[in-house]
Amino acid sequence: MKQSYVYILKCSDDSYYTGVTSNLTQRLFQHQTGFYPDCYTANKRPVELVYYCEFTDINLAIDIEKKIKKWSRAKKEALINEEYDKLPNLAKKKF
Repeated sequence: MKQSYVYILKCSDDSYYTGVTSNLTQRLFQHQTGFYPDCYTANKRPVELVYYCEFTDINLAIDIEKKIKKWSRAKKEALINEEYDKLPNLAKKKF
């Protein structure tokens, strides 16, 4: 079974980039070197890997990546900092 990874990079401009890959080492190298010049991270280097998780189902990995991309910065930082108890409250909308 092939491994897949969802990952979060912290960019030099302090933004976060979330992605999915089947080869984390290679993809991180590509981000670091600007291998894809049109990629979000190409002009935001250097980047730092701040979070990743492994999946055996690529479809699940893609679903999780899409969800994380929609999260607020605060919620992404709670995930990065392993503050899982904060995640439910950060998902609530403020009216």
